[in-house]
Amino acid sequence: MPELLTCSRPVETAGEKLADAVSDVLARNEFARFAISGGSALDAACVARVRLADEWKRVVLTWADERCVPVASADSNRGAAAAEGLLSIDGGAETDPSSVVALFKDGDDPRAAIERFGEAWQGKLGEGLDVILLGMGPDGHVASLFPALRPWPVGVPVAHVSRSPKPPADRITLTREALATASCVVLLAAGEVKRDAIKKLMSGDPALPASGLENLLVVTDQALE
Repeated sequence: MPELLTCSRPVETAGEKLADAVSDVLARNEFARFAISGGSALDAACVARVRLADEWKRVVLTWADERCVPVASADSNRGAAAAEGLLSIDGGAETDPSSVVALFKDGDDPRAAIERFGEAWQGKLGEGLDVILLGMGPDGHVASLFPALRPWPVGVPVAHVSRSPKPPADRITLTREALATASCVVLLAAGEVKRDAIKKLMSGDPALPASGLENLLVVTDQALE
């Protein structure tokens, strides 16, 4: 069963938990493999970045999912992260993470994006992740794994979603297998609109893609009782 943490400042709390988890990994390893989400969850990644300070330079950064759009688009998760100072698009900035593994790059088609990420999964990421930040939609989706699109892809770390119920329709997403490799998964779900989905997740509803993930901490401002 996931751990539930209800608090008045969920973004700050989630960011602190993420920073602590990354620091714990860095106490044992040279690098920490950290996957983040876009949207409202990105604010928690920014809190973690500030708390990590120079340790951020030892992070291998990737994403839980990405929209198949140019990085300059307002819909790009990588572009949004760059705008918040988590990385520089061209690389080489003094405050950049150790390396960045993009799920989608300008000019990619989905097949090329998946092939490139697969190579990085085998190489830079060592077939796993350490810490993951997830957001969750009112329908219970995480990354771009939507309850309406079951069954979800299996046997691969990353997949193409061509008909996302939430636009843009074309996306690249980590699969449940990839999410399950992490030793810490922080799911930020704030706001009344997420309450029903949180209840379903905490009850183990198999229709939700985060159900059954080990090492899952749900951070919310919603009291479920």
